[in-house]
Amino acid sequence: MDTKDSLVRKLDHLPSTPGCYLFKNSDGKVLYIGKAKVLRSRVRQYFHASRADDPKLRILTSKICDVEVIETDSEVEALILESNLVKSHKPRYNIELKDDKSFPYIKVTQELFPRIFVTREKEHHGGRFFGPYTDVKTLRNTLKTLHRIFPIRSCTHTFNEEMIRSKKVKLCLDFYIKKCEGPCQGLVAPDDYKRLVDQMARFLEGKTKELLVQLRREMQTCVDQMAFEEAAKLRDRIQAIENHGAQQKVVFEDEADRDILAAASEDDQACGVVFKVRDGKLIGRQHYYFSHTSGKTAEAILSVLIQSHYCNVDTVPQEIYLPCELSEAGILRQWLLPKAERGLKWVVPKIGDKHKLVEMAERNATLLLGELKLQKLKAKEQFVPKILLSLQRDLSLSNLPRRIECFDNSNIQGSDPVSSLVVFVDGRAKKSDYRRFKVKTVEGADDFATMFEVVTRRYLRLLSEGIDFPDLIVVDGGKGQLSSAVGALEALGIEVSKAGSRGQAVIGLAKKMEEVFVPGVGEAIMIPKTSSSIKLLQTIRDEAHRFALAFHRERREKRVLHSSLDDIPGIGEKRRIALLNHFGSVQAIQQANLESLIAVDGIPEEIARRIHEYFLEASAEEEIWSQ
Repeated sequence: MDTKDSLVRKLDHLPSTPGCYLFKNSDGKVLYIGKAKVLRSRVRQYFHASRADDPKLRILTSKICDVEVIETDSEVEALILESNLVKSHKPRYNIELKDDKSFPYIKVTQELFPRIFVTREKEHHGGRFFGPYTDVKTLRNTLKTLHRIFPIRSCTHTFNEEMIRSKKVKLCLDFYIKKCEGPCQGLVAPDDYKRLVDQMARFLEGKTKELLVQLRREMQTCVDQMAFEEAAKLRDRIQAIENHGAQQKVVFEDEADRDILAAASEDDQACGVVFKVRDGKLIGRQHYYFSHTSGKTAEAILSVLIQSHYCNVDTVPQEIYLPCELSEAGILRQWLLPKAERGLKWVVPKIGDKHKLVEMAERNATLLLGELKLQKLKAKEQFVPKILLSLQRDLSLSNLPRRIECFDNSNIQGSDPVSSLVVFVDGRAKKSDYRRFKVKTVEGADDFATMFEVVTRRYLRLLSEGIDFPDLIVVDGGKGQLSSAVGALEALGIEVSKAGSRGQAVIGLAKKMEEVFVPGVGEAIMIPKTSSSIKLLQTIRDEAHRFALAFHRERREKRVLHSSLDDIPGIGEKRRIALLNHFGSVQAIQQANLESLIAVDGIPEEIARRIHEYFLEASAEEEIWSQ
């Protein structure tokens, strides 16, 4: 049955239940994953004639050869399943969160005396997580603030009651500079330490108002009990938290918890921004980059931003501000409600200060996206491997050798002559630009004439097609091969750089002493063996040699295996078939001894001797070639 007919049959029998659908191409590769409240209606919409005007949708549907559906019990389950499937399959036509696995978190462990550290793996057990932090600078500042305000241990020991009782771990510097209260020596009770960790967790959540109320109450209790030293510690902690809060921008008077979301897109990339407001103060910003966003609406990008951000957080604020309405608002709210402590409300402000905050988030998203594109452009334009600078210096080249082309010849006593061209760009092999040459005009083992021919053929084609020449041409060999290459270029009217003059840079690299020859200079240039530039040249030369040998071996094996039996006098079609039926392959015939050949039905002793002698000579030639 034709695949399109099979697809039509599947579309006719889709279930009318919630679930996910996976569109696949003829190779079974997943192209797009979506979710639906009613699978039958949603999937069939893609193939309606009324939607044929959408170019991207038209391209997608033209590639669909199969659809797989997974039924779920509810829309929320379909939403969660869709997110997991997209992360697993990474379909080409879905919006993709870039580098989502690398975002770091702050983890608070579940131990007798918990510790805090940065991790990039968020397990579903074994501690509390805060983040993700999409800005490493923000993460470092947060950790620095935590260690300044809260005396939480920074060591990696795993403490138990026996270990603390035996005092196996000595007090470290943090204790003496008052950054740790010494749990390793039992100088702080587990309950008091846990209370300190809970305070730190509130601080990370942005609940500074509740935290300050609790700390002031504890300080007053210490004063009433005349524990003035402990009260002074709490006073200093309160002041540090207040100073930190004073640096945060107050954006709401009612001190509610809110998130402000916005996104910006351009070409095939997008950036989503989440401003976190806690107790009316702006405590931080997180951003996410997305790819495969060409043709996607702002609503679709916001929906993916919501799923990407809130799947990694433990609590959701009571209000989420958005720049536009979402058609999936109901199902997203249903998904987030279990994480919301005080209910959840979507807000799309149209005027006033709240609208200005959403606009600020949009401006930040646009700015971050522009910075990302600028960074990529600069990295592409300005990245120069140090090894290329070293090569430019050692060879006195006028231009940086970003593109290098290297030639090598290969033949055995003049038979099957071939040449290779390998290309290195920015110090790395670009195998898609490699070329192989069958030598056409040279007979016998004339390395100089071969080099003249292949260099002429290569750069005559570049001239005819208007393609830029490489920054450096390398030929495998000494003065003779270099002179042939220079002669070929000059015959084409190409000016060659000589003794540092401007023109096409060409060098020869001799194998014996790793000498470098340049046009117009009689003596070889001796580059130190430890220099990175000579190592790069050796790598390029060795790659050209390997590529040439591989092509020569391929041509020779084709010639030998194709014509070996036919070239032996007395071997016709019947005897060739008899030999192949008996031994199974030409290689087995090559390895057979004389007695085995004589034993083949239909092969006389004289013919068997001819076959044996022929392959003995071929073996000797092979040994010469491999040396």
